[in-house]
Amino acid sequence: MTSLDKPTTTGQDSEGESEGEARAVTEAALFEAFGGVRGMVETVLPGLLFVTIFTVNKDLHVSAIAALTVSLLLVAVRLVRKDTVKHAFSGVFGVAFGVVFAMMTGNAKDFYLPGMLYTLGLALAYIITSIAGVPLIGLILGPVFKENLSWRTRNPGRKKAYTKASWAWGLILLTKCAILFPLYWWADTEHLGWVLVALKIPPFLLAVYLTWVFLAKAPPPIDVFAEVEVQEKAEKERKAAASRGEV
Repeated sequence: MTSLDKPTTTGQDSEGESEGEARAVTEAALFEAFGGVRGMVETVLPGLLFVTIFTVNKDLHVSAIAALTVSLLLVAVRLVRKDTVKHAFSGVFGVAFGVVFAMMTGNAKDFYLPGMLYTLGLALAYIITSIAGVPLIGLILGPVFKENLSWRTRNPGRKKAYTKASWAWGLILLTKCAILFPLYWWADTEHLGWVLVALKIPPFLLAVYLTWVFLAKAPPPIDVFAEVEVQEKAEKERKAAASRGEV
C-alpha cells in the first residue's frame, strides 16, 4: 500500500470524534448528577406505594408509614452497598415531611403538598438564577464537570447553554405545578396521587434531555482542577530548582 492508498484522518473525522466524546462525557455527567434509573425508581416508589395503599383501604396512617418505610429501606440498601446516598436521603426527607404534614392536618392530600411546594420553589429558583446570570443548573453541574464556576467568566458558550437549560427546567417544572395545584384543591387524594406519580418521570426526562442537547453543543468545560494541579506542579518544580541553585 502506498502513501496515497493509506487512509487519512480528516479534520471532520477529528471533529466528529471530539464531538462524540463531548456528548458521552455530558451524558455520563448528567447520569451521575441526577441519579440515573435507580434514582428515578427511588423518587417514584414511595409515592406510588402511598397512593396504591390509600386507594385500596383509605388508611392515611398505613399508607404514610409504608411510604416512609420503603424510603428508609432504599437508604439502608445504599448504605450496605456503600453507594452514594444523596438521592435516597433526599427522598427520605421529602417523604418524611409529607408524612408529618399529612398526620398533622389529617388530610391525605397533604402528603403531597411539601413536594409540590418544593417543585414550585425549584422552578422559581431555576428561572430567577437564569435572569440573574447565575443559572442554577450550572451551579449543580459545574463541580460534576470539574469546571466549578469557570463557565461564568471564561466560557460564555457554556454559560449560555446552562442558561437555556435552567430556563427549560424552570418552565417544565412550572407547567407541572400548573397541573398539580388545581388538582390539589379540586381532586380527591387518589386522583392527585396517580397524576403526580404519572408526572414524576416524563417531565424530568424531558428536562434532562434538553440539558444534554444544550451542553452537547456547547464548548467543552474548563477543567479547573487540572489547572490547579499543573500550577502546583510548576510551583514545586520552581522551588526544587531554587533549592538546587538553578534559579
